[in-house]
Amino acid sequence: MLLFIICAMPFSSDAKDPLCLQWRKTELPMFSKEGDIIIGGIFSLHDNPVDDNLTFTRQLNLNLNFRELQFAQSMIFTIDEINNSTDILPGIVLGYKIYDACRDVQLAIRSAMALVSGKEEGSLGDKSCAKPSSVLAIIGPSSSAPTVGVAKALGPFNVPVISHGASCACLSDKKLFPAFLRTIPSDYYQSRALVQLVKHFGWTWVGAIRSDDDYGNYGMATFEQIAQQEGVCIEYSETIYRTYPREKFRRTVNTIKSSSSNVIIGFVNFYDLEVLLEEMYLKNVTGFQWIGSDSWISARNPSMMEYYKLLKGAIGVQVSDAIIPGLKEFLLNVHPSNIPGNTGMNTYWEFLFNCTTASQDGTASFLPCTGTENLGAVNTQYTDMSNNGYSGNVYKAVYAIAYSLHNLLKCNSPEQIASKRCSNRTSVEPLQVLQYLKMVNFTASNGENFYFDESGDPAAKVKTYDLINWQLDKEGLIQFVTVGAYYAFLPEGQQFMINYSHIVWSGPGKKVPKSVCSDSCQPGTRKAVQKGKPVCCYDCIPCADGEISNRTDSPDCLKCPLEYKSNKGNNQCILKEIEYLSFEELMGILLATFSLLGAFLTTSIAFVFYLKRDTPIVKANNSELSFLLLFSLALCFLCSLTFIGQPSDWSCILRHTAFGITFVLCISCVLGKTIVVLMAFRATLPGSNIMKWFGPTQQRLSVCAFTLIQVVICLFWLLISPPFPNKNMKHSSEIIILECDLGSATAFYAVLGYIGFLSGLCFILAFLARKLPDNFNEAKFITFSILIFCAVWITFIPAYISSPGKYTVAVEIFAILASSFGLLICIFIPKCYIILLKPEKNTKKYLMGKM
Repeated sequence: MLLFIICAMPFSSDAKDPLCLQWRKTELPMFSKEGDIIIGGIFSLHDNPVDDNLTFTRQLNLNLNFRELQFAQSMIFTIDEINNSTDILPGIVLGYKIYDACRDVQLAIRSAMALVSGKEEGSLGDKSCAKPSSVLAIIGPSSSAPTVGVAKALGPFNVPVISHGASCACLSDKKLFPAFLRTIPSDYYQSRALVQLVKHFGWTWVGAIRSDDDYGNYGMATFEQIAQQEGVCIEYSETIYRTYPREKFRRTVNTIKSSSSNVIIGFVNFYDLEVLLEEMYLKNVTGFQWIGSDSWISARNPSMMEYYKLLKGAIGVQVSDAIIPGLKEFLLNVHPSNIPGNTGMNTYWEFLFNCTTASQDGTASFLPCTGTENLGAVNTQYTDMSNNGYSGNVYKAVYAIAYSLHNLLKCNSPEQIASKRCSNRTSVEPLQVLQYLKMVNFTASNGENFYFDESGDPAAKVKTYDLINWQLDKEGLIQFVTVGAYYAFLPEGQQFMINYSHIVWSGPGKKVPKSVCSDSCQPGTRKAVQKGKPVCCYDCIPCADGEISNRTDSPDCLKCPLEYKSNKGNNQCILKEIEYLSFEELMGILLATFSLLGAFLTTSIAFVFYLKRDTPIVKANNSELSFLLLFSLALCFLCSLTFIGQPSDWSCILRHTAFGITFVLCISCVLGKTIVVLMAFRATLPGSNIMKWFGPTQQRLSVCAFTLIQVVICLFWLLISPPFPNKNMKHSSEIIILECDLGSATAFYAVLGYIGFLSGLCFILAFLARKLPDNFNEAKFITFSILIFCAVWITFIPAYISSPGKYTVAVEIFAILASSFGLLICIFIPKCYIILLKPEKNTKKYLMGKM
C-alpha cells in the first residue's frame, strides 16, 4: 500500500541496472539502540492526531500516553534482560527501534515502513529495491485497527508482527495476515466473557456501544452472536468514533437516555469513549451500569477525571496481571536523552517535572531539567503496576522473538554452547524468524508456558481475564480494583470467581442493578414472546391444569404424567388422589350397614318362617320357594359389600357375576311364586288338573333353568372379556378413580337385559293375578314389589351415568339395596305381620276367605 522505496529505470539507452531511490527521508525513532539484530517496536506514545499528514516532530504537542510509554519501556527492559543473560542468544546483542504511531492507522503503517527500510539517503546504487529488512520482527501496535494496517502492509514481506494488545478476532485469519502473531487472546474469548458476565448477573436487556473500527465492529458482532445464543437481547447498538461530528454523539446520547435498559456494553476504544463521555456529562446522563472491554477498562486520562464519575461501578475484563521481576525498578530509573533517535522520554519528563531538556538560550520559560528528578514521586499510569497485563504481553513477545532466534541460530548446539556464541547471524531472514516463531515454546520467568497456536494466537490458559471494577476513592479519583477473574476453559457455572463484597455498582448500595425487558416468569408460568419484540420481552402465562414449570423463565409448561396432577402453584407434579368407595368413609359405612341390616332382616324372617313352617300362611304358595327367595335376597344384600373397597381382580369379577346371578335367582323365585298363584287359582275351577303340570318339582326346575341361563351368560362373559380393575383418569384431571372396567360391555348388557326380561315377565303375570279372590292375595304384593324393583332400576340408569367417581358405585349399591328391600318388605313383611301380630288370621279358613 504505502511503500517507502520505489524503483525507477533511467531513460538513457546505455543504463542497464535499475536505480533505487528513497521516496522520502526516514523519520528518527523515539527510542533506539544498535545491536547485532534489531527488533522493531510501534507504540502510540501520543494520542489523538488531528491531521494524518503530521510529521513525527510536530506530534510533541499532542496528548501523552503513559500506558504506551510503559509498554515501550517494558520492551527495552526485556531486551536488556535478554542481552544480560547467558542462557539465551549468547554473544549476540539485540537492538531496538521504537516508533510512535499516535494511535493512527496511516502513521502506524508509516512507522512500519520506516522500520523495514534502511536509513540510507539518496541513491541506493546497485542495491536491489527488494533489499533485506532492517528489522527481523516488529512488536505492536497496541490497537487492532493500526495493527490490521501494519499486518497487511508487511504481510508480503513476511516480516513477523507480534502485537501485545490487538485482540480483533479478524487477525486470526492466516490467509489475510500470514505473518501476524499476538500474545493477547482473541476478542472471541473477550466477547464470550462479556456475555457470560452479563448473563451471570441476570442482565438480559442491554444496550451496546462500539467503536466504528475493526476492534469494535468485529468484537461487537461476536458479542451479539453469542448473546443471542445465551438469551441476552440488545435493545440498541450504536457506533461512535472520535472523528464523528458532534451531532452523531448527541443522537447516541439521546438513544442511551431514552432506553429502558440499565446496562451498557462498551466495546470501544478509550479515546472514542472519552468523546462520548463529554457529551453525556453535558446532558447529565448518569446511573448506567457499564460493562467494559479491555481497551478502556484499565485506561485513564488525568484530565478526564470529572467525566469518569459517569462510569462509577463499571466492570470489565482485562488481560491478567503479569509478574515481571525488576520492571518496576527499571521504569523508575529511566532518564531523558538528547541523543538523536532516543529522545522519546524527553517530552514526558518535561511534562511531569515542568522543566525543559532543550539547550538554554535565555528565553526558555521553564527551568532546565537536571536529570535527577524522581519518577517515583509522581503518580501516573507509567509507574502503576497494578494492571500490567499488556506489559506482560510485551515481555512475552520479546522473549518469543529471542527464543525463535536462539533456535534459528542453533545456539543450543554443543559447539556453540562451548564457545558461548551463536553463528550465522548475518544471514537471518524475516521469513526464517516467522517460521521459528510459529514453533517457539518456552517458559516465562513467572512459570507460564507459552507458545502460539495454529492461528498465531497465544495458547489457551485457564485464567483468561481479570475482572476490573471502577471505584471512586475519598478524593473522587477513579481506582481500578480487581474483583475477580474469568476462567474461559472451566465448565459453565464455574468460569467466574468473584468477590461480590468488593464490587461497587453504578447505583446506590450493594444491590446488583436490574436490567431486563420483562421480569422473570416465576415457576408455575411460562414465557410467551410479545409480538414484534425481541425474545427477552415476554408475558408470563400461567400453566394450565395438569401442566407445570419448575424453574424460572421456563419457555414451556411440562405436562404431568397421567397419575400426577399439578399443585396449586403449578410448579410441581403431585400424585392425584385415588378415589374409590371405601369402608372407612361415612358413605361406605352407611351402605355396608344397610347391606348387613338387610341380610340380618332377611335371615330373621327366614328364622321366623322356619319356626312357623307348619302354619297355613307359610305353607301357602310353596314354602320352598319362599325359603329360596329369602336365601337369594340375603345374597343380594351381601353382594353389595363386594362393591365397597379398593377394586381388585377377584372383587371386580365377583361383584358383577354375583349381582347378576343372585338377582336372577331372586326374580326366578318371585316368578315361580307368581306362576303358582295363577295355577292355584286355575286348579280351584271344577275339572282342572293344571297343578300337576306345575308342581313342586317343576317349580324347582324352572328356578334352576332360569338361573342357569344367567350362569351361562356370566361364564361367557368371564371367558371372553372379564371385568378388571381400572384407573379412570379421563373423568377428572384432579383424581384417579379406581373402578371395575366391565371388560365386555355386551356381556354386561346381556346380564342386565336378562334380569329386566324376567322382571318384566314377572310383573305382567303378577298384574294379571292381582284381583284373585283371596284374603291374602300374594299376587298384589308381588306386583307392587316388582313395580318398585323396575322403578328403582329404571331410575338407576340416568343416575348411574351422571354420577362421578365413587358415587357411581354408591348409586349401584343403592339400587341393589333398594330393590332388595322392596322385594323383602312387599312380599314377606305382610306375612310376618300376620304370623307375629295376628296369629288368629293364620288359619286356612281365613286365608280361603271363608271367615
